Amino acid sequence: MTIRTFVLSLVALALLQASATAQPPQGDELFDVDNQIVSRSISAENPTGAPGQGGQAASEIGVGRKGAPRFDLKAGQTYLLCDIEGSGTIRHIWMTGTWGRNRDKPMLRDIVIRGYWDGQDHPSIECPIGDFMGSSHAKSTAYQSAVHSTGEKEAFNFWLPMPFTERARFTLTNEGDTDCIVYYQMDYTLNEDHPESVGRLHTNFRRANPTTIKEDFELLPKRTGKGRFIGSMIGVRTLHPGWWGEGEVKVYMDGDDEFPTICGTGSEDYVGLSYGIQNTTYQYHGCSLLERSKEKFEQIELPQNKKVEVPMTYISMYRWHLPDPIYWKKECRVTIQQIGCCYYERDDDWSAASFWYEPVPSEPLGPFPTVKERTADLQPLLNP
Repeated sequence: MTIRTFVLSLVALALLQASATAQPPQGDELFDVDNQIVSRSISAENPTGAPGQGGQAASEIGVGRKGAPRFDLKAGQTYLLCDIEGSGTIRHIWMTGTWGRNRDKPMLRDIVIRGYWDGQDHPSIECPIGDFMGSSHAKSTAYQSAVHSTGEKEAFNFWLPMPFTERARFTLTNEGDTDCIVYYQMDYTLNEDHPESVGRLHTNFRRANPTTIKEDFELLPKRTGKGRFIGSMIGVRTLHPGWWGEGEVKVYMDGDDEFPTICGTGSEDYVGLSYGIQNTTYQYHGCSLLERSKEKFEQIELPQNKKVEVPMTYISMYRWHLPDPIYWKKECRVTIQQIGCCYYERDDDWSAASFWYEPVPSEPLGPFPTVKERTADLQPLLNP
């Protein structure tokens, strides 16, 4: 082989590698049009997603001229977002609503999204709409990550693919006392050849207000079988002065007992930051909300056990394990400690919407907090 041929070979190899790494995250060939997949979309203008059935409602300017762009979600009402039959993948959800006009109300924690896969009676997704769409504490901020993108006026986008083999059904329930108007669109594809063992998206919401001293908060309660942990949208409300985030994330998997296989170094370290928390957002990690209440509250300064009056701090942060996957084969449980600097045990208000994939049939998600439990103590942030 001549030097020229060798150099050309290296260049060709480099181009092939660059092309491979430039593929879309889901592995779809952008130029592959020779397949059986069909594209569909559900909205208030076409609630079934059926071909040729969109835009039939009439407005004052005629049929098909923005006749049904939204739906009313009254207090106590459940709305069927979609009921899709076949084998396919929900690719994207966009949603906005009049929760943006009621920023002093915890509507993003009042309203609950539930998702059911392939005929299961219990939901695999059960979460307040705000936390599911990337906003803790019922308050949204404009930012973008690999999973969420949020507009300045509470427009939400969700990007994790959600495969199913027989049926996908989603509902939206208003468990609050304020009526709401909702706009939405669910984009999906059908005629896909998913195996029965494909992982379906699961989402669990938990809140401990407050946490229990020396009892680590569970981001992911124990799951059995096989699966992949995607990550969490985490909310923290401080109940004591001082730094709250020395606690380590621990992933117990496949036989771990007292000690985990994966162990982090601190709460802000887990979301890819350091030396405290900063309001910075990135593709796979970051903090999208860091705000102090204007009002001061009596708190106990630990470990001195001294009463002081200080503001509460609200933090919303996230971590997505997409390029650094966490798989388990038999069982998994993910926790995070509540430790202050330097060092002492503390209790604060923690919440988390956690996302993972596992096959169905799958176990129920466990107890879901009541609307009162989900919305307590948010007013200092929403209506300062």
